[in-house]
Amino acid sequence: MSNLPLSRSWPEIRQALEHARECEDGPVNAQSAAVLEAAITELWNRIQAQPDSYVLTPDEFALFNYFLTTRYRGSPVAQRAVARFWNNYQGATNCGGVAN
Repeated sequence: MSNLPLSRSWPEIRQALEHARECEDGPVNAQSAAVLEAAITELWNRIQAQPDSYVLTPDEFALFNYFLTTRYRGSPVAQRAVARFWNNYQGATNCGGVAN
C-alpha cells in the first residue's frame, strides 16, 4: 500500500529542499522554510503514529534525511524509520539486474 500524499505537493517540497540545500551557509527563504516545516511536521506525525511499521517513500526519505542530523539525531524512532527505508528500498537497476 502506498503512503497517502502530504498536504503539500511533492514538486513544491522538492523545490524547497533544493533551495534549502543550496543555502547551507545562509538562511533559507521564508517560503521554502514554511513548506519544509509543514511537510516534515506532517511526516514525523505519520512516523510517530506507526513507529514500527511506517516505510518512507524515496521522496519522504529525502525530506526526512534533510532534517535527520539536526532534528532527529539519536531518536530510536528515526533510526528505525531510516533502517526500514533501506531494508525496503528498491532502487534503479541496470540491465543485468544489479543495483546501481
